[in-house]
Amino acid sequence: MDKLQRSIYIILFLVLFFGGLYFASSFLIPLALAAVFSMLFIRLSGFFESKGINRGLASAFCMLIFVFSVVLIVGLLYWQMGSFTENLGEMKSRLGSMVTDMRAWINEKAGINQKQQQEIVKGQGEQTGTMVIDFASNLISIGVSTVLVLVYMYLFLFYRSHIKRFILKLVPQNEKENAADIVHECGHVAQKYLSGLGAMIAILWVMYGIGFSIVGIESAIFFAVLCGILEIIPFVGNLTGTSLTVLSVIAQGGDSKMIIGVLIVYGLVQLIQTYVLEPLIVGEQVNINPLFTIMAIVLGEFVWGVAGMILAIPLLGILKIICDRVPALNAFGFLIGPIAPPKRRKMFGRK
Repeated sequence: MDKLQRSIYIILFLVLFFGGLYFASSFLIPLALAAVFSMLFIRLSGFFESKGINRGLASAFCMLIFVFSVVLIVGLLYWQMGSFTENLGEMKSRLGSMVTDMRAWINEKAGINQKQQQEIVKGQGEQTGTMVIDFASNLISIGVSTVLVLVYMYLFLFYRSHIKRFILKLVPQNEKENAADIVHECGHVAQKYLSGLGAMIAILWVMYGIGFSIVGIESAIFFAVLCGILEIIPFVGNLTGTSLTVLSVIAQGGDSKMIIGVLIVYGLVQLIQTYVLEPLIVGEQVNINPLFTIMAIVLGEFVWGVAGMILAIPLLGILKIICDRVPALNAFGFLIGPIAPPKRRKMFGRK
């Protein structure tokens, strides 16, 4: 009966925990993003402080560097968007002919004439006003969340020593050294993962740009930057970026050879990324097996949407460090970690 009660308590705790994460997402998402991103600048802030700059100014300099990096990436996308919009008129005409051909095909195969199709589209168009309002509200929400992330990041950097001392006060005296090591390792793994991810995205920009230019895609740099940025979302981002590129090629009137070329570029880049870039640049800082990586991404999307998918890997890596360093949780750290190669047994006797 005790085991049954314990299992029920665990299930109830998980339901309440993830339910709380879901319903408090508007508060927790900016906080979690700021906490993870601030870990990326701890070493830089410490460097500024070692040069005699007080912590407040050092944290402000880190925030300026972060904002400048984001503005630089957005500016690069906007700059390349100019060349993309130049071809937008031609793409619209091609899309119009494609829609006409599709309507004729639907009329032929499904027996739905163009008048019926227009009525269906008109019924869907009545919802456009609601969609515009939802888009505007979402845009405002994103703007507010961005400001909150920046404010939280600054405060996390400024009060990081205070927060660390608070965590150490929660553990017994004989566990303080181990707790300090856990806090240090958690910050270290987030730094290494995010900095490695940034370097890998920059290399992907170059590879995608060269590949798409060779294939002959219009606005190749724009799609290269887009595919690289979407790598922030594991597994899903690269497929989304490539799908958008293929759809753009179709809209541009590209033939099957160009589509195959895009897919070949995607395959080669993914091959280099998986077997060269990730082991060398990102490394094994987030040492998690693929099963729990995918589960974390799916659960993150279910609870927090796109932000949950972005945060899933670094947060799971931090959780693994805690499980590895706390004896009572070692089994869970072993479960989500990579599979160790089996030890070879002695075939001819023992030494």
